[in-house]
Amino acid sequence: MKKDNIVITGGAGFIGTNLAHRFIKNGNAVILVDNLSRAGSKKNLQWLNRTYHGRFKLEIMDLTNRCRLEEVLQSAACVYHLAAQVAVTKSLENPVMDFETNLTNTINILEILRKLDNPPFLLFTSTNKVYGNLHDIILEKSGQRYIPGDRNLEKHGVDEKFPLDFYSPYGCSKGAADQYVLDYSRTFGIPATVFRMSCIYGPHQFGTEDQGWVAHFLIKVLLNEPLTIFGDGCQVRDILYIDDLVDAMVLAYKYSKETAGRAFTIGGGPNLGLSLNEFVNKIQKYCDSFPQVVYEPWRLADQKYYVSNIQRFRSITGWFPKIETDEGIGRLFNWLQLNRELISSEYEKEKIA
Repeated sequence: MKKDNIVITGGAGFIGTNLAHRFIKNGNAVILVDNLSRAGSKKNLQWLNRTYHGRFKLEIMDLTNRCRLEEVLQSAACVYHLAAQVAVTKSLENPVMDFETNLTNTINILEILRKLDNPPFLLFTSTNKVYGNLHDIILEKSGQRYIPGDRNLEKHGVDEKFPLDFYSPYGCSKGAADQYVLDYSRTFGIPATVFRMSCIYGPHQFGTEDQGWVAHFLIKVLLNEPLTIFGDGCQVRDILYIDDLVDAMVLAYKYSKETAGRAFTIGGGPNLGLSLNEFVNKIQKYCDSFPQVVYEPWRLADQKYYVSNIQRFRSITGWFPKIETDEGIGRLFNWLQLNRELISSEYEKEKIA
């Protein structure tokens, strides 16, 4: 069997749609694997069909279907495993589902790849939540944000040497899968890489209160609804525009010999870090009046400070984020405005669910 397909699990999701767009546009053979259960996934698939009708393959399936999954993966030159349960809150409501989606399905993929004579490259998208709530970082309040007392940490961010501390069922399932991917690479020679990602945002993101907060806040602004912040709003995140993430994903495959068997913290880095309060200030330009903000208690496993140290990946591939926060936020808001009716319908479905 000819092995030249780019296989993307969760291919109709936010990241999957943008990654598929890049590869299909460049003439690659792409297979999307998705069960279309996530909010917005059917809308994303419709867009891909309108844009690239007949130029990609779609497998509507759960990753528990080992037989069909094996058929798909046997034809792969590269696998991007993006399919996941992505919300801490939902993992607390249903830890078993979270475990099966994030860990069992990853093991299914690894086992299939392990048995192939020439396994394809695999990129697994993990999360900054594998580092726990980072309560050991000493923080100071400066204006509307927290900053680390350790100035080296403030300058460079959290790197891959930070101890893993799986907190919440979501952190456990993603963290365990993260470690299995790295171990299968070492033990069985699968050329696999892990991205421990911070906050990604951009078009085709149907953000909710549980996941995709940048898009979620902008949707709230668009619908003239109040913003809810859990905690005091001084918590800091680095945000990364989707085009920059896709660049990194393509480079991870290009430099697979150097990236295999390694984990990388991927995000906007210190230059693209901001607090939630600072973000609200940035987006007021898109409002008729200053957004109404409601503050709620901190949530389990919330990190008061997380910024990615991206130097390890940059040293190998030369990658660095190119889209500044104001430009990226503006691009996303324009996309949301152009797709307001679509966004509103998906938002209402999510509220009912």
